[in-house]
Amino acid sequence: MAILVYTDIRNNTVKKNALESIQFARACADQCNAAVHVITGKIEQNTHGVLQSAGAHRVLECEALESYTDVNGISEAMASYILSQGIQHIVFSYDYTGKALAPILAGRLNAGLITGITHIPVFKPDGIEAVKTIFGGKASATYVLKSEIRILSVLPNSISFTQFENSEIQHEHLLLKLPLAKVKRIEVKQNNSGAMAPLPEAELVVSAGRGLKGPEHWGIIEDLAKVIGATTACSRPVADMHWRPHHEHVGQTGIAIRPNLYIAIGISGAIQHLAGVNGSKTIVVINTDKDAPFFKSADFGVIGDAFTVVPKLTEAIYRFKNSNS
Repeated sequence: MAILVYTDIRNNTVKKNALESIQFARACADQCNAAVHVITGKIEQNTHGVLQSAGAHRVLECEALESYTDVNGISEAMASYILSQGIQHIVFSYDYTGKALAPILAGRLNAGLITGITHIPVFKPDGIEAVKTIFGGKASATYVLKSEIRILSVLPNSISFTQFENSEIQHEHLLLKLPLAKVKRIEVKQNNSGAMAPLPEAELVVSAGRGLKGPEHWGIIEDLAKVIGATTACSRPVADMHWRPHHEHVGQTGIAIRPNLYIAIGISGAIQHLAGVNGSKTIVVINTDKDAPFFKSADFGVIGDAFTVVPKLTEAIYRFKNSNS
């Protein structure tokens, strides 16, 4: 018996989300005496150990996935493979790829699907119980999957990481029967985030809203982010006004994130924004308006002008780091 994990590992690049989904699958596998099989793109020998420590038992390397991006074609090939192997449990990360691929695959397999799971599911004789947040993070709901084939996707940054020591990890070259792609990638645009982690994977995020009064003031946000090693983000109005690129927009209609620390500067805290950041472990709000709704959701709040508070905070952190280096 095996639990199959589909990862977005390409060109030997292993993202945090992939390791989390493998770890999630391993926690599931240990409940039902199953092995964890991981589908990847092209990888090198030294990556096997990384996947092994996350909990993988077997790596299924499919080099054809390096340049193939049609999710309909991938789902067709995966469905054929899953049925041929008698696989009943499939795991995805609830990231860009998982959001696109998992529902299509579920439709092809007539499988049950739970997305955005925040806790390790419980395997019971009558099905799988899984918990996810609902209503923009204001509540949690428990779902039960009783279908023959079950697909689970785990919300990034929702489970802790533990290293496993398997005796060995098996490797196999997988030949998926990928159909002629109907969608082709013609261009890849890289954002200019430098060494910053992608927002869905970021553990530290510094975000700002209209309180910054214009894109020309964004330097204080980038300075703070740099000194703590954070990724920058913004509210929807900021992205709509083209102060910042849309890939930095967090919220209900943007990217949902669950960092360990979320610093919100000059953001009032509309319900649509809160829905995308409520899963943050710690929220710090800086705003001049003491009645801003965001303060009700904050762990720490600073009532003050961002143009005064943020530079002083950046300087204080910089001095603290230097004094301890």
